[in-house]
Amino acid sequence: MSKLHVDSVTKSFNERKILQDIYIGCETGQIMGLLGRNGSGKSTLLKIIFGVEHGDTQFIKYDNKILKSISDRKNRISYLPQDLFLPKYIKIKNLIPLFCNQKNTELLFTSEFIQPFLDQKPKTLSKGEQRIIETLMVIYSEADFILLDEPFHSLSPKVTEELKKNIRQQSSYKGFIISDHNFKDVLDISDYIYLLSGGHLKQIQDLSELQRYNYLPKSI
Repeated sequence: MSKLHVDSVTKSFNERKILQDIYIGCETGQIMGLLGRNGSGKSTLLKIIFGVEHGDTQFIKYDNKILKSISDRKNRISYLPQDLFLPKYIKIKNLIPLFCNQKNTELLFTSEFIQPFLDQKPKTLSKGEQRIIETLMVIYSEADFILLDEPFHSLSPKVTEELKKNIRQQSSYKGFIISDHNFKDVLDISDYIYLLSGGHLKQIQDLSELQRYNYLPKSI
């Protein structure tokens, strides 16, 4: 079992404090759900954990190793950003091995959601097709911890359920932190739920707390 320890994260933009003394811990075998309104800082927090953005303060540790640079995260943390990231002119079958080991490459080559597109390039695919391919590549990557930012956005219910199935399977070996505005899917798949509101991260025990913090209307 490996542990990801994220502590003392602060971040301000133009003197506005987005993140204030954030702590979150995740172990392999756990799925953590991260909820929050637009602009609450969810994506910023994930980017800081992955290392593509720096907090004003931060302390991030994988087991006993303090992670200071993006290279420290290699094969430890993988990240799905909100925006599409696959190179447009390289065939899908050549991109998958860049993320996955041989076993998982062969597995994805037989996936019903990827197999039809193996000889195509991302530029020829729809945004939804690219999104499911990107998400599966990140889920099955070498890393022990997977950060997913809006993995279910614009996907059909069938594809969303398939993604959740794959996440559950891989969570036997990996830890996940998932942020998505489709809160019902996040609630369904997560072992622990956190709400980012007013710069602070709060662990949520039940639906009524999301209503109390005005993330959900009282009528839900």
